[in-house]
Amino acid sequence: MAEKHYVVGIAGGSASGKTSFLRQLEESLPKGSVSIISQDNYYKPKAEQQRDENGEVNFDLPSSIDKDAFLVDIQSLLNGKPITFQEYTFNNSERAPETITIQPAPILVVEGLFVFHYPEIRHLLDLRLYLDVREEIKLQRRIKRDRDERGYPEAVVRYQWEHHVLPSFKKFLKPYRDDSHIIITNNITFDKGLAVLTDHLRYRLENELMRASSSEGFNG
Repeated sequence: MAEKHYVVGIAGGSASGKTSFLRQLEESLPKGSVSIISQDNYYKPKAEQQRDENGEVNFDLPSSIDKDAFLVDIQSLLNGKPITFQEYTFNNSERAPETITIQPAPILVVEGLFVFHYPEIRHLLDLRLYLDVREEIKLQRRIKRDRDERGYPEAVVRYQWEHHVLPSFKKFLKPYRDDSHIIITNNITFDKGLAVLTDHLRYRLENELMRASSSEGFNG
C-alpha cells in the first residue's frame, strides 16, 4: 500500500518571502514531519539559459528550470526515498555549493515560482498557497537580497526586474493567484497566515498522516 503524504505547493513572486516563510513553517512543526523541496535548486546551467533581446541571460522563465529532474526528485520523496543534490548558489563564485540530502516525510512542501504553472507538478498538490506582496516592496527586498547574498549590483537587479521578473510574474505566476486555496499577504508580516497553515498541518498530522503511516509503515 502506498505511503500517505500531504503535498503543499507554495508560490509567490520573487522576494515575496518564501524562504523565510518556509524556515518558520519547518520550525513550527514536529521534527521529521515535513520535507521541503525548492525549485531554486533545479536551475539549468547558465550556458543553457535563454537570453533576452539585449543578450542578457533570463533566469525568470519556466524553461530555466530542469523540470524533469525536479519532478523526479518530488516523486522519489513521495515514494519514501531520500534525495541528494548539489545546492544552487545563483552563480555566486564566492560561495561553495553544499551537498543537500532531503529525507521523505508525511508532509511534502514543494516551493518555487513555477510550481503552479507546471501541470505535472500542480496536479500533485493537495494544497496551494500563494504569498502576495506589493510590487514596490518585492523590488526593494530583491535589491537588498541580491546585493547581500548574491553579489549583484543594483543596476543589474533593476534591469532583471523590469525585463525578466515582472513580465514572467504577470504571465506565469499571477494568473494562478486567485485559484490558490490560501492567499497570505506578506507586505509586513506573514505571522497570521503562518499560524493558520501550521494549525491545519498539525491537524493533518495528528488525525490522518501519522495514523496512516504507523498502520502502513513509513520508510522515512
